[in-house]
Amino acid sequence: MQDEKTKINQLLTKYQFALKMIEAEVEVLLQEFTLKHGYNPVEHSKVRLKSKKSIMEKLERKGKEYTAINMLQYVDDIVGVRIVCSFLTDVYDIVSMISKSSNLIIKEKKDYIANPKKTGYMSYHLVVLVPVYLQDGVEYMNCEIQIRTMAMDFWASLDHKLSYKFKEIIPSEVEEKLYEYSLMIQQLDQKMLELNDIVDKYKKENQKENPV
Repeated sequence: MQDEKTKINQLLTKYQFALKMIEAEVEVLLQEFTLKHGYNPVEHSKVRLKSKKSIMEKLERKGKEYTAINMLQYVDDIVGVRIVCSFLTDVYDIVSMISKSSNLIIKEKKDYIANPKKTGYMSYHLVVLVPVYLQDGVEYMNCEIQIRTMAMDFWASLDHKLSYKFKEIIPSEVEEKLYEYSLMIQQLDQKMLELNDIVDKYKKENQKENPV
């Protein structure tokens, strides 16, 4: 009978396979989107595998032991993908694109843009099941995909750094400022979207006046 350490290592290997699968799938979907719409909506993206330490800490916060079965049941983001877009509409276009993928199964959707967290955090989260093809058959592994604008990503990065500076409780003054700035981020995203719409209007007018 396998010991728990072996089970965990085998599971992490499957997650490594899942990381490669989701990375390839997202790349293909984005290339297809670019061909279809004539532009790439993504500024940058990142794929990562959660460290053992981070997994242990997350399970500890949930009051669970560091076991393979608990990793499967309680940690959805061992494989994580972050996709950063230019405009708000791009976020929802990418959500739609991923939802239509024949290789991924949508397990959960959380729209923290329409419904931000109390801290002011905004992003669109998808938990998807990624197929991993093994000799004994296909297994599906959880993967979390976060999709957000550049402005949202800047705020989230700042929030993350502050959380490390204040290991225990973040002072209320800092929390209030963070929330205040998140409202500014919302306004900025709307302004940038308005600007993009104006640019698109002029591009369409130019195409009418100067047809190919």
